[in-house]
Amino acid sequence: MKTQFAEPAKVVEFVPHVLDLKKILVPVDFSDTSKKAFQYALKFAEQFNCEITLLNVIEPVSPMIGEPLAVEACSFAKREFSLAEKNLAPLVAESHTNGANSVHSTLRIGHAPNEITKAAKDLDVDLIIMATHGYTSWRHLCIGSTTERVVRTAPCPVLVVREKEHEFI
Repeated sequence: MKTQFAEPAKVVEFVPHVLDLKKILVPVDFSDTSKKAFQYALKFAEQFNCEITLLNVIEPVSPMIGEPLAVEACSFAKREFSLAEKNLAPLVAESHTNGANSVHSTLRIGHAPNEITKAAKDLDVDLIIMATHGYTSWRHLCIGSTTERVVRTAPCPVLVVREKEHEFI
């Protein structure tokens, strides 16, 4: 008895029809794990010929109350924006040298889970690919999980890239 299997080419042709990705959002905090998530996004972009937006969220350190604190917060934001732009530029440049043409970056100020979700809605993305640091127990409770909050509130699917995992790219 001879068993026949579907040709692999037919399976590959079927995948893009199921997943019609046009825009991917990749929140980055410049950790190794978030850079790993960006590498996943590059592979998806290559497969589906879609655009990637890198997002860095700057979270305010202290509430802005009164004029002296507002001035201090403003100079803090300018420094943080400058540093974030400086860190995003090599990622975008590297992606262009590796053949990815549609990689953009953006910055936002605010609470990271909220800003990531808002960006996903504003940019009408089809997928968010983001890292998780895998904190558990008390660290998770004290710090909170940005990734978990995004997964719960995102307007689209979220691919979570863990620090230690079986890689498929």
